[in-house]
Amino acid sequence: MKKPKYHRVLLKLSGEALADKNGGILDFAFLDRVAGVVKKCVDAGVQVAVIVGAGNIWRGRAGGGMDRTRADHMGMLATTINAIALEDAFKRAGMQAKTMTAIPMKAFADPYTTRDAVAALEAGQVVVFGCGLGAPYFSTDTACVLRAAEIGADCILMAKNIDAIYSDDPKKNPNAVRYTDITYKEIMEQGLRALDLTATIFCMDNNLTGYAFGLSDPENIYRAVMGEPVGTAIHN
Repeated sequence: MKKPKYHRVLLKLSGEALADKNGGILDFAFLDRVAGVVKKCVDAGVQVAVIVGAGNIWRGRAGGGMDRTRADHMGMLATTINAIALEDAFKRAGMQAKTMTAIPMKAFADPYTTRDAVAALEAGQVVVFGCGLGAPYFSTDTACVLRAAEIGADCILMAKNIDAIYSDDPKKNPNAVRYTDITYKEIMEQGLRALDLTATIFCMDNNLTGYAFGLSDPENIYRAVMGEPVGTAIHN
């Protein structure tokens, strides 16, 4: 049996990817598909942490002139809704899972600490991170890369609504170049939006490895974990 390429991963899921295409907040059938693939990874011996955004519920900067801090606080609460939904899907798929939040809300989730997150991963649980970093002005990208560094993830799996990183938007530019391998320096030099700038610099400084791929087929999560070429490798 082929061995996974990575032992411990942090899977980043966008809120938009979880949205019901008919206008609902969550596509539960899609959640179940993602959970089934994550179970394949866990059964293969991979430790899986997940961080999720909230674009299906709330876009903070579209808050109609709201105070930015309050708008971001609403976004953090929205990520927790998504995290709890994922936890439930993982448990229904037969895994042990827990949600951990950067802002304590003990009635719904465990408070995040690096020690407890790593212990849960080593015990075979899937850990879902909610609330981002627990601070306004920082994106889910930044929370993702910081959590990856804290838990010692071998790779950040960036499941996107596009199959790889391109030189331009391939939906608008048919001549956009599809990358199978790119450095953080090249991302910054070309002004690509693979990650926000803060997260990109953090990855450079901490020598983190990333892999971007499409989530339209959730099986790509397992393929990426096994080292199959389904997207774009990102590194220093």
